[in-house]
Amino acid sequence: MRALEWFEKGKKIPIDFSKLVMYHCGPLVRDVGDKWELVAAGPTTSSRMEEFEEDFIKNFKIRMIIGKGGMGFKTANSMKKIGAVYCNFTGGAAVLAANKVKRIIKVEWLDLGMTEAIWIMDVENFGPLTITIDSYGENLQEKIIDSVKRNRIEIEKKFGF
Repeated sequence: MRALEWFEKGKKIPIDFSKLVMYHCGPLVRDVGDKWELVAAGPTTSSRMEEFEEDFIKNFKIRMIIGKGGMGFKTANSMKKIGAVYCNFTGGAAVLAANKVKRIIKVEWLDLGMTEAIWIMDVENFGPLTITIDSYGENLQEKIIDSVKRNRIEIEKKFGF
């Protein structure tokens, strides 16, 4: 939210989001003297960001977002416009994610608190990831939900519900 507010006011944003992957995460981080150490970095529910994501993608040209739980139509449509993707990371795997982080490069906006700050991390082989919104706006999660709804109707017909 702060990044969008600053963008609208013409204030300088401390990082170039277009060159980074955004990870919806509430990390647990430990201050160890002159550096930060990541303890856990599990994904947080991305749908909470849906109301901001369309403008965020449009204004900052972010090309990849990682989180859990999926995103909605407005996000998928914005991703289609710029060729971005949304990936799901396995919930409950915070230590696995933290183990893929080689180092924390820097932190911005720590005044927002540890989980709301922007953590810039150097990662390697981050995943496993499942692309659930592709660069054409196709939303795998929505397709699965639609399929489940159709299957439920057929099952209810078959068993007389």
